[in-house]
Amino acid sequence: MDLPDFIRNLHALDVPFPADIVTTHAMRSDRGLMVIFDVKQDVELAEHAHLGQWGTVLEGQLDLRIDGETRTYRPGDSYTIPSGAPHAAKVYAGSKVMDIFEEPDRYPLKG
Repeated sequence: MDLPDFIRNLHALDVPFPADIVTTHAMRSDRGLMVIFDVKQDVELAEHAHLGQWGTVLEGQLDLRIDGETRTYRPGDSYTIPSGAPHAAKVYAGSKVMDIFEEPDRYPLKG
């Protein structure tokens, strides 16, 4: 799936992966942060917690562990991570995932 120019031209975020591994396209408001993650190589996110998060898989696959329970998500599947819930993930190369974070400043904008 190719993203349209207006989405590809959104802000990039300062995430813990180089842009050749994960590309980000984000919109921020005072109420939250919406990000499309375009994953080019398999990535693993260590267990962590923060305020609430909702996401959906646009393309590809991810394995998500929330509160000790692991599920696999594929295109069209969505998930909710409650505020404070410990979670970890493996996101596979070729995946595109849209996440909306309760925290507007979950990741800083680049530039």
